[in-house]
Amino acid sequence: QVQLVESGGGLVQPGGSLRLSCAASGSIFSINAMGWYRQGPGKQRELVAAITSGGSTNYADSVKGRFTISRDNAKNTVYLQMNSLKPEDTAVYYCNANLRIGGELGYERDYWGQGTQVTVSS
Repeated sequence: QVQLVESGGGLVQPGGSLRLSCAASGSIFSINAMGWYRQGPGKQRELVAAITSGGSTNYADSVKGRFTISRDNAKNTVYLQMNSLKPEDTAVYYCNANLRIGGELGYERDYWGQGTQVTVSS
């Protein structure tokens, strides 16, 4: 059973910081790209940041310079450091990972975490 478990959400004032974590566990052969998405009230889910297995990153324009994505391959964990938070960052944040299951001849598929709420408000 493969799981992505997120942590680190909460309530923070504008200008504050939060760090999200997402750990993958289970019968995983390898992890390709990992990323964070978010879905605000009344909005569609959008990509926030992604990181490849080699460490290349990309960010949504709205978070560039404020958010940093990183990963610890030894721990199968991806992080999202969020600084200078704004009320418009309020959303449920979801972790996503493209995993290879069942060895070299297995298969790849995307997995999602359960989501963690981030609320930016004074």
